[in-house]
Amino acid sequence: MHLHRYEKYWLTFSIGMLFVFLLVLGISAFAQGNQPPSHSTTIDPTQVDVTAPFDNPGLEKIDDQTYIANIVAMAFGYMPNKLEVPVGSKVIFRVTSRDVIHSFTIPKTNVNMMIVPGHVGQVEHTFTEPGEYLVLCNEYCGTGHHYMQMRIEVTE
Repeated sequence: MHLHRYEKYWLTFSIGMLFVFLLVLGISAFAQGNQPPSHSTTIDPTQVDVTAPFDNPGLEKIDDQTYIANIVAMAFGYMPNKLEVPVGSKVIFRVTSRDVIHSFTIPKTNVNMMIVPGHVGQVEHTFTEPGEYLVLCNEYCGTGHHYMQMRIEVTE
């Protein structure tokens, strides 16, 4: 089989770029420690309403500045739909879904996770600024998707 000179150049360039991509991916994953979350917890999505702690969703105070927010995402909202925490509080969000894939996103923060039925997503955030924070779903979950929101009130 005969390859034209320019075909050889492009083939060499393409294979070289593939190796560069894999090298960058490897450095990012291993040398810099970029890994997916490892606190994977599962739950039966048909039993969310009777499984602790999601049988009583809401805010649980751990100490003066730490709270756990147990939240259930469902079509087309979150339960509870409003939380209130003092400024400077660290909130550990534990979120699950009982029906379809949702997301849990607080704009202008680092909180953004996909909520998959059968899994419990967990992320923490410290609220340093008072105000009202909106929680949105970025995964289309049905015809009422645009109504899916929750509010977090951070008070002085």
